[in-house]
Amino acid sequence: MSSSSSSRPAPPVVIPGSGNNIIVNPLQRGNPVLECIRNVGKEYGDIVADYQVGRTTGVLFLSLKYHRLHPEYIHTRIEKLAHHYTLRILLILSDISEHKDPIRELTKVCITNNITVIVAFSFEEAGHYLTIFKQFEHKPPNMIKERVDKDYASMLRTSLTSISKVNKTDVETLRSSFGSIANIARTSPDQLSNLPGFGQVKVKNIKNAFEKPFRNHATNTLAFMASSPSQGPMGNEPHDGVEQGNTVAEPSYKPPREPSPVWDIELDL
Repeated sequence: MSSSSSSRPAPPVVIPGSGNNIIVNPLQRGNPVLECIRNVGKEYGDIVADYQVGRTTGVLFLSLKYHRLHPEYIHTRIEKLAHHYTLRILLILSDISEHKDPIRELTKVCITNNITVIVAFSFEEAGHYLTIFKQFEHKPPNMIKERVDKDYASMLRTSLTSISKVNKTDVETLRSSFGSIANIARTSPDQLSNLPGFGQVKVKNIKNAFEKPFRNHATNTLAFMASSPSQGPMGNEPHDGVEQGNTVAEPSYKPPREPSPVWDIELDL
């Protein structure tokens, strides 16, 4: 083994005595948030993070009141954290009234250091976050996925209530009136307007859901620009239109939309 490999620090992963324990840095002794961590165990260990809530998840804790008095503290802790842990979290306790600017600055620091920011407004909320991270350590991601029954009525209800202003009562009205989603899609605005509880806005939203194209003007413009040659077939100047017989039709090109404004955080970075 090379000397560079042997000198590399070991990952700060401490195996808890119980699989349900959060590893706590001794620096956190006396922190009121410890009393707010419930339903999971806690034990102290030599880690670079403040809380290890999973084998690959480390959390740094920062009170904004403390940060106002010691602004260099969090930078030192992040430097010591280096590239340890796959998921790195800065749990901020917002315990001052003027919290906007410090949170903004801390967010910029975390973006450049690949750290996720979570803001809590009480010790109880901060302890709840730490508890949930530990409890969900081994849970599959599809656990929080929306569960939809597989019968036709349930799928129809889930699909149509995703349309703005359409509720479950409206779905039952549509189903009893037209029978299937195919018939609903072919229904005219006048027929929809005759249903109880269907005003102009709701009817418009339903028709847009079935008839409005998924691709917007910006996407169509990009597709047209990609498929249209910049010059004629023999390298001549580009045509101003498309020849159709003896006439020249106007091109369907539309100018691209204005670019989105740059975030102030991006400007600062």
